[in-house]
Amino acid sequence: MPLGDVVVPVDFSEKSEGAARYAEAMQRRFGSKVALLHVLPAPHYEFGAMEVGGSVLEDLFRNRVEQAEQDLTSFLAGELPPETTQRLLKEGDPATEIIKLAHEQGAGLIVMPTHGYGTFRRFILGSVTAKVLHDADCPVWTGVHLECEAVDALQWKRIAVAIDMGPQSERALMWGKRFAELAGAELNVIHATPNLEGYAGEYFDPNWQKHMETAVREEAAELMGRVGVEAPLMVACGESATTVCELAQEAKADVLVIGRGSAAGVFGRLRANAYSIIRQSCCPVVSV
Repeated sequence: MPLGDVVVPVDFSEKSEGAARYAEAMQRRFGSKVALLHVLPAPHYEFGAMEVGGSVLEDLFRNRVEQAEQDLTSFLAGELPPETTQRLLKEGDPATEIIKLAHEQGAGLIVMPTHGYGTFRRFILGSVTAKVLHDADCPVWTGVHLECEAVDALQWKRIAVAIDMGPQSERALMWGKRFAELAGAELNVIHATPNLEGYAGEYFDPNWQKHMETAVREEAAELMGRVGVEAPLMVACGESATTVCELAQEAKADVLVIGRGSAAGVFGRLRANAYSIIRQSCCPVVSV
């Protein structure tokens, strides 16, 4: 199983169906096992505002459990084969249970939609997704573009890996290289350099951008050489998150890979921009 087990949190929404189909595609192509997980809030959290208690509260929650079991059993039942698919119902905090299951199973990947809502939805992620991204010790595949009506429609022809020369860039490159090899996909490496223009009173060498790009390419070549990656390097100047997404779109990427820390959020110069990258990306993002 090249990717190991794939954990897919489901809430029976259309977006979680899309995420599950991405996992199904990995199941078919790479032999991965899939664990579908639905998490019920604890009774006191779900029914705490209701003026009921005792046996009434127990009946309410028991009915909720029975309905969740039925929904989980029927969720994409005709698509995901039972011999390679687990269907698990847990009780507790959703993010905590997702992370716990992935850790216990030694999962190679968590696949989940963003579920960000609100007026500024472009700039936010759902709280569960944000916590999983922060705390999970395996890669997380997410994004606003996980809609998928049929597995056969999924094609992974081009993989883009964004590097910032920080400590997680090497890990992101290695994951992207391996996934591209498994999928038979073309690999591109992208990097966004900061825009230093526009600072009043500051003098810049008119050739500063050319000098910076040359230095970046030399550093990137050394990094790529260490992990055995041979791929085109795309470099552009501008705001980090927007530029990374524009380069990924220019590369016609089907998947964008970025680096992150396993227990302390997204490291390096991409750290403050990771959520924005996920929200703006034209394709799913794997945070490694």
